[in-house]
Amino acid sequence: MARTVIIEEHGGADALALVDRPVGEPGQGEVRIAHKACGLNFIDVYQRSGLYPLQMPAALGMEASGVIEAVGEGVKHLSVGDRAAYASMPPGAYCEARVMPAAQVCKLPDEISFEQGAAMMLKGLTVQYLFHRTTPLKAGDTVLFHAAAGGVGLIACQWARSEGIRLIGTAGTDEKCALALAHGADACINYRTEDWAARVQELTDGAGVDAVMDAVGADTFEGSLDSLKPLGMMISFGNASGPVPPFNIGLLGPKGSLKITRPTLFTHIADHQACQDMAAMLFDKVQSGAVEIKISQRFALEDVAEAHRALEARKTTGQTILTL
Repeated sequence: MARTVIIEEHGGADALALVDRPVGEPGQGEVRIAHKACGLNFIDVYQRSGLYPLQMPAALGMEASGVIEAVGEGVKHLSVGDRAAYASMPPGAYCEARVMPAAQVCKLPDEISFEQGAAMMLKGLTVQYLFHRTTPLKAGDTVLFHAAAGGVGLIACQWARSEGIRLIGTAGTDEKCALALAHGADACINYRTEDWAARVQELTDGAGVDAVMDAVGADTFEGSLDSLKPLGMMISFGNASGPVPPFNIGLLGPKGSLKITRPTLFTHIADHQACQDMAAMLFDKVQSGAVEIKISQRFALEDVAEAHRALEARKTTGQTILTL
């Protein structure tokens, strides 16, 4: 049996319940992993609330680290006793142990702690696809990154710095802006006190940015389009302020023949080898010191509702984990 966080209906943080569930044995292509720590991400809130509907009852959580306890037939890249970490479908990472598909579970280098592994996989792999698999970016390019002091944002700031890409961030307080700057952002705009879209134009001498990376959604969408240079790429990869409403695609032409995409991590990591290669690049960034994974908040598994409330209230910065 393993303590597991579930919901029996979509709703607020009060819908989260901690129950004992049987774990079982892995089948073909599966592993059983005993968790050491679990990651907290905005997608967990979307699934809990029903923005991304789940079949009930549903276990939550997309990211964790731990030790492989058992390996099913056909699994070649993992062995019993391996340290491992993952960001993966299906949900169910908020637990002490689980049986799950092995393809997206990655062997965790000894130099990276379990807590770092639990905090970095979903966010770090997201940054990897944003910078390397979504649109061509090179040293000297400029990107606008919303929520630059969040979990994905602080990794993105460091990643951009390591590759000579200029990152202009936005955040909701001066303290969060300072944090983004300390992690490598070239500039960071407090969107509560400044007209951030106008400021982006000032910072780029009216040219605009090569790409916008936007997980905020409804509140920033229009200004993000106006921040792009001609032929720029709008990457809308989240909905923290709510989903982007329908819009007239014809607007992209007069705004500069703009491009737009709405990617998800799970499309990019669906292929086993692609996932492992992306993770290898992420691990290299961390092991080289180019990207530092700092745990800013820790909540016990039984305090998961409190963790969700803090995340939704934007009271967190950087990486947050659930401890076991």
